[in-house]
Amino acid sequence: MSKTPATAAQAGPRPDNRLVRYFKETRAELRKVSWPTRKQATNLTLIVLAVTVVMAIFLGAVDYLFASLLALLTGCVLSLLAGFIAGSVALVGFGLDSLVESLSGGVMIYRFARHATLSPAEEERRERRAVKIVGYTFFILAAYVLYESLEKLIFQEPPAPSLLGIFIALASMIIMPVLFYLKYQTGKSLGSASLMADSKQTLACAMLSVALLIGLGLNYWFGIWQADPVIGLVIAALLVREGYHALKDKKLCSCASCGSLPPSSEA
Repeated sequence: MSKTPATAAQAGPRPDNRLVRYFKETRAELRKVSWPTRKQATNLTLIVLAVTVVMAIFLGAVDYLFASLLALLTGCVLSLLAGFIAGSVALVGFGLDSLVESLSGGVMIYRFARHATLSPAEEERRERRAVKIVGYTFFILAAYVLYESLEKLIFQEPPAPSLLGIFIALASMIIMPVLFYLKYQTGKSLGSASLMADSKQTLACAMLSVALLIGLGLNYWFGIWQADPVIGLVIAALLVREGYHALKDKKLCSCASCGSLPPSSEA
């Protein structure tokens, strides 16, 4: 039996009519929106992309600094532990050098994550104070390593061979050059002389790992225990050099390229 017109009217509007009305209202509202022109949309897109790239580089720099700091702290703890167990002044000196390098990395992290309320002059004053502390710390640790090295050479105190120390030196030889490259490239892209200078310290730590491996290897495989305190003397000399340049130049860098960028490009 067919429905009467009255019965169809009482059934209300069909669902498809409601959908059509919804799209018509949406279209009417969209016509009220002021859409940007193609040129405006292109400019806004470029701005967003530029900000995204800058933030990605900045966060990458901070991430590399934290990775470097973590690697140095890990190497410091393991080197000191292995050095004290084996009585190796070279390992202890390497661990102490890594400790001071960690302080240098902490200064760099502070520089990139500076507090918003600090003026540039106050920030520079605090950084110089931190650099001075690091510089004097280099001298104190150098005196300790020098004393221990001479004591072992004079009193003929051979250190025990350390296989763990050899593994630490090998790991440092692999990790430090990678960190150097990442930090240097990031500093170059940011135009930061400080980060580029800090990367040179990471490279120096890698070179020091080679000397450490030679000393530990000569003692472990050939029984030439004198190589260990001799490497300790080399580390002591490096610590004195780093401390001297830190206090003289008032920056955590002893390389000739430090400061080669103009001050305006400093991060």
